[in-house]
This record gives sequence, C-alpha cells and structure tokens, in this order.
Amino acid sequence: MSTHSRPSAVAAVDPEQLEDDELMRQLDLGAQGVQLARQEGRVFLRFGGSVDYAGRSVAYDLVPAYGVLAKSSKWRKMDVATRSATLRERASVEATAALQADVAAFVVEIAEACDDCDIDAAPFLDALASMQLAEPAGIVFDRLRQRLEHAVEREMEEQHAERTRQSINLAEYPATFEVARRIKRRFIAVLGPTNSGKTHMAIEALAKAPSGVYLAPLRLLALENYERLQGMQARGKPLAVSLVTGEERRLVPGATHVASTVEMLDTRTEVDVAVIDEIQMLADRERGAAWTAAVCGAPAHTVYLVGAPEARRAIEALAARLECELEVHVLKRKGPLSMEPTAVRKLGNLRRGDAVICFSRREVLMWRDMVTELGLSVATVYGNLSPEVRRAQAQRFREGAADVVVGTDAIAMGLNMPIARIVMTTTVKYNGYEEEEIPAALARQIAGRAGRFGVHEEGLVAGYDNETHNVMRSLLKEKPQPIKTNGFAVAPTLEHLHRISSVTQEQSLARLLKRFVHNIDVPDGFFYPRITEEQFERAAWLDTLDLTVAEKFALSLVPISSKVPSLQRAWEHWATALAAKKITQLKAVQMPLHYMSLQEVEDACRLYSAYAWLAYRQPEHFPDTELAQQLSRQASERVDALLHEQNSAARKRQPKRFRR
Repeated sequence: MSTHSRPSAVAAVDPEQLEDDELMRQLDLGAQGVQLARQEGRVFLRFGGSVDYAGRSVAYDLVPAYGVLAKSSKWRKMDVATRSATLRERASVEATAALQADVAAFVVEIAEACDDCDIDAAPFLDALASMQLAEPAGIVFDRLRQRLEHAVEREMEEQHAERTRQSINLAEYPATFEVARRIKRRFIAVLGPTNSGKTHMAIEALAKAPSGVYLAPLRLLALENYERLQGMQARGKPLAVSLVTGEERRLVPGATHVASTVEMLDTRTEVDVAVIDEIQMLADRERGAAWTAAVCGAPAHTVYLVGAPEARRAIEALAARLECELEVHVLKRKGPLSMEPTAVRKLGNLRRGDAVICFSRREVLMWRDMVTELGLSVATVYGNLSPEVRRAQAQRFREGAADVVVGTDAIAMGLNMPIARIVMTTTVKYNGYEEEEIPAALARQIAGRAGRFGVHEEGLVAGYDNETHNVMRSLLKEKPQPIKTNGFAVAPTLEHLHRISSVTQEQSLARLLKRFVHNIDVPDGFFYPRITEEQFERAAWLDTLDLTVAEKFALSLVPISSKVPSLQRAWEHWATALAAKKITQLKAVQMPLHYMSLQEVEDACRLYSAYAWLAYRQPEHFPDTELAQQLSRQASERVDALLHEQNSAARKRQPKRFRR
C-alpha cells in the first residue's frame, strides 16, 4: 500500500467565507434576496427580486447604488462588528425598495421603447438577471440602454436600406431620361486609333444635321469644336452654335447646335444628332458615369459614339440594353506609326517637331528648361493649365513659333498638333495612389499624336532612355483589352439623393452618398453606383455646416483641388458663407498678376474658374460670373506670357546650335 497521502476530494473552505455566510444568516439577509459576492477584487451585495409589468414577471439580480462594500483586502481587515454594521446599512429595507423602484421604472422605459420600435424587449429585460456584473444597477441600466440604442440603429439601418432599395432600382436607370426614352434612337459607333479621322467624320454629320450637340471630355475640346462648328455651314448658312461648359456659357439666340462638356449634357432638349467623343471613357474610374449618362440620356435621334476600338463590345452591350439600333464603323490610322530603331539617349538628339512627354508639372518645367538651353524654343502643355493657355501654347507649336512641345499626357486628348515624333521620358505615372506603368491604351493614345496626316508621312515614337524605349515598344505591341460590358458607372444625381432622403429622413450628404453606393438595388450589375473618394470626403466636412442637401451636393462637386491649400481655403470660405446665407463677391487676388509666380497665377486661374462654376449653380449667392470669367482670361493670358518669358530667358542663357 502506498504511503503517499491522497488529495482530499473536498475543496478547502475559506474561513473568511464561512464567517461571511454566518453573518448573512444571522442578519437574515439571504431570506431578503440579498447575496454577498466577491469579484474583480471587490466585495459587494447583490439584490435579487422581480417586478411585474404588462402581465409578465421580470427577474433581476443587481448591485444596488451603494452595494459595493470595499476592496477584498480592506474587507478582510474589518472585524465582525464593522462588517455587520456595514451590511445592515447597505442592505436596508430602504435600499431594497429603492432598487425595486429603479428596476420597475427601467422595465417600463425599455418595454415602451421596444414597443415603439417594434423590437422584442425580452433580451434586454432578461439580462437584468443574467448579466452578473460587479457594477451598480445604474451602470447596468446604461449598458442595456446602449444595447437597445444599437439595436434600434441596426433596425432603422435595415429599414432604411430596404426603403432605399425600393426607392432606386438601377436596372431602371435608362428610363429616368424621359426624352431619350421617348425617341427611337439609333447609335453609330465610329471607332479607330488617333489620326484615323473618326472625330472629323462625326463632326461633319453633326454640322449637316438641323440640330445637334457635341459632347467633349474636356473644356478644351468643347472650345475647339465650338469654333470649328462656327466655321462650318449647313444649307448655305453659317451654323449658330452655343458653348456650354461647367465654367462658361456662350449662348447664341436661336442656336441650332451646342458644343458642351459631357457632364453638361442637356437631357431635356431633343436634337437630331449627338456626338459623344472619347467613348472609351466609359471605363474611367473617376468620370465614367458621365459617359454612361450621355449614352443613356442623349436626347438625339442619331447618336455618334466616337472613340477607341476597345470600346466596341461595351457599346454593343449598351445598345442591346437600351434597345437601340447600332451601326459600327471601324477606321484605320491614315498614316503609319513606327518605333524609332533606338532610344534618343541625349538632349542633343532632340529635333524640331518632337513632343517630349513627362507625367508631372514639375518634370515638364524641368525638361522645358533643359530643352530651351539647347537653343530650341518650347511650347508647354500640362493639365494644370487652363484650356485657353493650352490652346495658345499648341498654336505656337502649330505656327512654328515653338520648335518642340514639352507636355504631359494632356496632349493625348483634345490638341491637334503637327508632331513628328513622340519622345517618352518615362512610362511610369502616379495614378492618384501610387506610381505605376501606364496602360497600353494610354501609351497608344499618346503615341498616336505623332505623324499628323497631311503634314508628316509617318509618325515616330521613341523613349528617351533604353528602358523607356523598350517598354514603349512592348506597350504598343500589346493587343488592346476591350473595356467591360457591364458595371457601367452611375453617379448620384440630386434627384437620387432627394428620393433616398424622402424615405429615410436622412439629411447628411455623406450618409446619403453611402446609401446610394451600398443600398440601392443593383439587380444584375449592368449599371453600378459610383462616387469619387474626394466627393465623399468633402461631404463629411459639409455635413458640419447648416446647408441643404442640394447646397451640399453642389459644393461637393466644385472642380477645385483640395491638395492646393489656397484653393481649399477658398472652397471652405464659399461653403461657410453659403451656410450663413451671405453673398460672396469675387475679389481679385491681392497681389498683382505681374508679381506672382507661375504656380500662383495658375492657381488664381483655377480659383476664378471654380467660382464661375459655382456661380452658374448658385447665382443668388455667387453673383460675379462675368467678373470670374474676365479674371480667369487675364490670369490665363499671364500664364501664357510667363511660359513664353521663361522659355526666352532659358534660350538666352545658353544659345546652342539650334537657336535661330
């Protein structure tokens, strides 16, 4: 037999616990539903009982308001008499009655709140006996109120989500364009690479029509084709043409034709012909929704869809969905496009007629200075420049006043220049999130600007360095990827937001936009809701101001960069002034343009354009539309002059063999 003692099957009893149990028995507290408990290093009383409400008994097991007696260490040091006195004081009949009354009031409160919201009260009331917390009843009540509040929020969220789904069904999106829906429309797709004459074909058809609209991706293109249409004739008379962009209106009484940016499409005025340019922009993650709206809503009997061949399948899918007859013309480039045998490698190998491509304003200005120091004169084109400046710079190149154009991919859309050769300084571009290699489609569009038909026999493409040259060669060999045939972006309209607001009573623009993206009905994914990240960020800030949904929505779309501090401050000032119902007069920037840097004048130009955009939408609070346009023109002229001055100064510093 083993000599080792066996462990006892009965757990050792704590002498202090035995003392407390005996004390509770002597005071007869157990019979009153009172327990003495230890938890989390504290000694406390727990009162048990029940209250009746609406035919049901609700049990509770809670710590009263003064039920926490002491820390365990302190309780151990108390003698029996002190413990007894403390228990009598804290477990009095009055304390029991007070807790009973508090529980009864809380039960009524929760039951009625649940009844109002059509929520089952049982889980909240049953928790009064089951939570077993070492906290006073008041804290437990607050926790349960919080639970109920979250449950109500979830219930309301589900209700609002369902009401939102019922209020907007994206499958019915095309039907919201009443005039286009009423017309029997015919689509004509004119597809081809750059320099294939596709836009010329569509514009010719537009000019011959009794009425029509040209929809451009850029203000610059709208302006160019506005002037082009003005110079054309139909039935022996010059065309009467209006220009409509977000920042400018040139309205001609009795005009039969309109040149417009795509976002400014008038969906209520029926016309004979509409031309939607750069149709492949359907796939653009920031602006694709404007092309979806144009295809679905252009109120024309014949709609020309002009753009890259990779848009064909998407156009076919849209035509089938909209039940529109479709005719497709695929054009070929009018002149050959070839890669140079080798990279350019050094500045001295640049020549007149070249377009040097970078992907940032800083790089453009750096390369401009390097090229001008060779003795070549330079035209400069980048996205930050106004359409007027870009056009003036392009005109200098067209007329031979500039030997070389240095620009970003802004030259790839809307600028017709006699470029002999495209020279890529890089194939890496910042996409808003990170640096990445440009897609093959963009590489083709940029390269296609070389070799203007009727000016050059062929277009040439080269990289400045060997790596860029080889990457461009590979990109131009890539087979174009067709854009998707579903998931066409739909941006929220004010009508959409008002509809959601009417069923949810929501006034927060950020939450309305979120509901639009996440809660509306998207039955088959053919159309899909989209908002930009910048609009959502602006909405959250605008919700802090006393503005209507319509005012916040308009302000969230103002075309102004939040990354430029002076422009962001101006936008915030306009928003707060509108919230205060103040009239905001436009003031010229305090420093004369003559003393401002190039960046400062560019920013001033953008500020005036943004004010004009807002003035067209809120004229009673932003009345200085004409002044904004006048100041914008003056700033544009100053930018153009500065670029010319900087170009001349750089050439004078170091004249080389190219200088005339």
